Amino acid sequence: MEANRYQLGWIGIGRMGYPMAERLLKAGNDVRIWNRTRSKAEPLAKKGATIVDRPADLADVDLLFTMVATGADLDAVLFGENGVIAGAGKAPRMVVDCSSIGGDESAAIRDRLKSHGTEFLAAPVSGNGKCVKAGKLSMVASGPRAAYEIAEPFLNTIAGNGASYVGEGDLSRFCKIAHNVFLGVIIGNLAEITVLVEKAGVPRHAFLAFINNSVLGSIFTRYKTPALVNLDFAPTFTPKLLRKDLDLGLSAGRDLDVAMPVTAATREALQAHFGAATLRDDPDAYLAQDFAALIETVALAAGMKLQSENRQIPTGLEVEE
Repeated sequence: MEANRYQLGWIGIGRMGYPMAERLLKAGNDVRIWNRTRSKAEPLAKKGATIVDRPADLADVDLLFTMVATGADLDAVLFGENGVIAGAGKAPRMVVDCSSIGGDESAAIRDRLKSHGTEFLAAPVSGNGKCVKAGKLSMVASGPRAAYEIAEPFLNTIAGNGASYVGEGDLSRFCKIAHNVFLGVIIGNLAEITVLVEKAGVPRHAFLAFINNSVLGSIFTRYKTPALVNLDFAPTFTPKLLRKDLDLGLSAGRDLDVAMPVTAATREALQAHFGAATLRDDPDAYLAQDFAALIETVALAAGMKLQSENRQIPTGLEVEE
């Protein structure tokens, strides 16, 4: 059966879910969508989607994709009142969850779905909504190999950088934690060296242009450059979420007897940002900003107060319409 002959379902139309579902529609797939706030999904009807009234209306799809906030949310849309599997005797052939939830939560949901004859792929993603639109999202998947091979064309459509299969069960959740540990190390050190060269007299935009054009440049360093240069910390990932993932990584290291001194140092450096936030007029609002704001804490520790350089900086994620 050709990939676009499958009936697809989608739950969760947020900052990430909307452009991800949109990519499936643009590829010609038949997608039925449910979102808690229906109005957020309705623009996709103009792109070919069918908007349904309840998660239960997706019980007969072949592949159901989910992109929700928490494990509790996923459990509710699947098994709660009016959930996808609500006792109607029907269940999707496969659920592909792209949310970032815990491994234990994921394993419990996998077991419940298995009792209904539904395969489960855990497929968390790396990137933000702009990455999705630019075709530069990455995805890591785990679960039954045969299920992955069925889902792979759709995963590659959603993630322009392609999906990576890492094995059975919920190993992809583990990989996502490792990914976010690396993210913390990168942003922490990038903030340090950017402050270092600025104190020596180099403008932030000039130094970061050099880094981005070097072998060390990446999609991440490019799309974070405008935030670091112009101090625009609209949230994509908060310090609290990063701290949680660093703690999860350190806990895993202890469980598996893997020394992680770089992660430990990164975690404590990030903790300084929480202390510095208490000096702000509204600490909670400050900590709700993007984790790139760590650069301000590094600068304060160096006796500097940063100013926006007010530069037009390409992100590398520009989309040609």
